[in-house]
Parts: sequence; structure tokens; C-alpha cells
Amino acid sequence: MELHSGIKAVQGHCWDTMLKTMNIRFLLALMLAVVLVWAPSAHALSNKQKLKNRSIAVVKSHGRVHKSLPVRPSFGELAGLHSASDDQITLKSSVAYVIDQDTQEVLLSKNDQAVLPIASITKLMTALVVREANLDMDEAITISADDIDTEKGSSSRLRPGTTLTRGELLHLALMSSENRAAHALGRTYPAGLDAFIHQMNAKAAQLGMRDTRYAEPTGLSSRNQSSAKDLATLVAFAANDPTLRELSTSSGFQVEVGRKTLKYRSTNRLVSNPNWDIDLQKTGYISEAGQCLVMQAKVAGRKLIMVFLDSAGKFSRIADAERVRRWVETRHSLTS
Repeated sequence: MELHSGIKAVQGHCWDTMLKTMNIRFLLALMLAVVLVWAPSAHALSNKQKLKNRSIAVVKSHGRVHKSLPVRPSFGELAGLHSASDDQITLKSSVAYVIDQDTQEVLLSKNDQAVLPIASITKLMTALVVREANLDMDEAITISADDIDTEKGSSSRLRPGTTLTRGELLHLALMSSENRAAHALGRTYPAGLDAFIHQMNAKAAQLGMRDTRYAEPTGLSSRNQSSAKDLATLVAFAANDPTLRELSTSSGFQVEVGRKTLKYRSTNRLVSNPNWDIDLQKTGYISEAGQCLVMQAKVAGRKLIMVFLDSAGKFSRIADAERVRRWVETRHSLTS
């Protein structure tokens, strides 16, 4: 009896052990199945998130966070201009042109005939057309929904319903490259926006800017295109207007919007640099154009026009201007 009971006890113990082993194996198999099913999904989600992070940049501007569009290669990069090294001082801009305005001596040239998007350099022609129309600078203009950027989705502190004078909008467009300000200037042209754009192109043709085309007044469209030589012509002509010189080289400006005071700063830090004597300037950037800069400045006693297009780095257009200034000053000291 005891032997029989012992055998049954052993058999029960073995059965329990078998069940536990089967349960463990079942659980292990179940866990493995979950891992096999979940891992590819997690991997896909991870890759999807990485792609999303690559394609959408989170940018902080004026205390707000907004998403920018995917960064595209510039037209100059696609054309292979970034690999060109035919300049004398190893500039980072793929297109450069430096000329003495008085003597017309070309001091430096690099891909100066390449026709590329010019971004907010466009606003220099926008301002010129506004000035030549002899419009009332004190006239109140209200920002509308039509002025919102649908091309690049850029942000602005000038909300629809904001009312400023034409002179204030011109100041913001030139100094801080305010897109809604520039668009409102074109929209409120007496004959309308289409007529304004037509006048931009007509003025370019009048000045002999054969490589230049304008599609809108802000520069957000990559269809606004020009060459370095054409832009040097525009800078030389625009510099004859005292208002354009004053507004473009202003280091800061503020406007009253309701109960708020909006403070703006120049997009070109060189205007506040005591080593520079700048008479006229304009910066520009969209991904298709790269970083751009045009200036009329006095260097070593000479009135120079500098054009830098399609510069890859955020500060490289400024660094290129500094390189040119030092190079010209060195040449002047060696020849004097």
C-alpha cells in the first residue's frame, strides 16, 4: 500500500513537473512570437520616426516653436557649383562677384553668370518699385490673409488685421526681411499685385538685368532668379536712393501693434560692426538658394559692390564678406 502510494506520489510529482515545464515552454514560445511580431513593427516605427525627424525640422522663432519644410539641396548644389574652386581666396559661396563701383574693375569673380534663385534679395527690387511709384509712406496698410506665406509656410509676427504704415512695412521688409510686409507692399500697389510683379520685371529689363526674373515680391519662390552680375547692377542703382540706404542698413526697429511693441533686428550683423562702412545691403535665404548677401560698402577707400549667392553654411556669407574685406585691405596696403 505504501509502495503504491509512493508510486502515485512520484507520478503526480512528475506530472506537475511536466505541466510546469510545458507552461514554461508555452510562455517562452508565446514571448518569442510576440517579439518576432513586435520587433519589425517597432523597427519600422523607429525608421519612420527617423525619417520624420530628418524631413521636419523644429525651429524656435520669437519664443514659438513651428515646423519647417524639408530641407532641399540648393540649385547651385544640384548644378555642381559647390565643388568649384576657381576663386582666389577660397570662398564658401558658390557664386561671388566683387566690383569697384566707380572704376568698374572686377576684383573677384566666381560663377558670376550662373542664374540661381535669389531668395529675399528679391525684396530689394520690391522696395525699389515701391519707392519709384512715389506712394504715400504714411498710408496705413492692413496685413490680410492673402499675405500669409503658402509657399514655404514661414511664420510672421504680423498677424492678419495688423495695421502699419507703408513706410514701416518697407523698413521691416528691407531690414529684417519680413515676408508679410513685402507681400503687403506688392498687394497694395495701386494696380494690384500682378501689375506690381510686372513692374519688377520691367525695371529689371530697364536696368539691363537680362538674367533676372521675378515671380512674386518676397523671394520665397525659387522662380525669383538672377545672376551675380545682374544683382550688382541692381545694388548700384538702388544705392542712389537715400531711403533704401537708410532702411536697409538700420540695425533695429520697433513697431506698435495694438498694445504690443514688436522689436525687430537686422538680418545682417555686419551693419552693427564698427569695422564695416555699409551703404546698402540685403540678405536672403531659402533652401533652393542657399545663404545670399548683397552689399555696397566702402573698403580701403573704395566703393565696392559685393554679391554672394548659394553659400551653404549659416554664417558663411558673412565670413565670405569678411574674407573679401581683409583681402582687399591687404592688396591696398601692398600697393600703397
